[in-house]
Amino acid sequence: MAETRYTDKDLQEFEALIQEKLNVARENYGELKRALSHEDDNTTDDTSPTFKMMEDGSETMSREETAQLASRQEKFIRNLENALLRIKNKTFGICRVTGKLIPKARLRLVPHATMSIEAKNQQ
Repeated sequence: MAETRYTDKDLQEFEALIQEKLNVARENYGELKRALSHEDDNTTDDTSPTFKMMEDGSETMSREETAQLASRQEKFIRNLENALLRIKNKTFGICRVTGKLIPKARLRLVPHATMSIEAKNQQ
């Protein structure tokens, strides 16, 4: 008979892995938010107006890219938090399409995965 869920020991291993990734992700998100709010700023506010005007375009582009990165990081954090919830209710690692266990190797690389490669390829 095929396994229907991961053991508590496996879940503990994945929980530790996810917590580690979550701590790093939150730290990165904080840095991105600080960059967007100019807390760690080295802008051209105190330099000549001509130089400031030339820099405005690239600064706007950089801020947009930073905002996009922050948005992606926020989504990644949410996905990791959801994975922790699945660990608590012991549904972690079960493909939401096939109902089979997602291989451990995939979950170690993408711990917030909710579908097996097989199910992803069917999409």
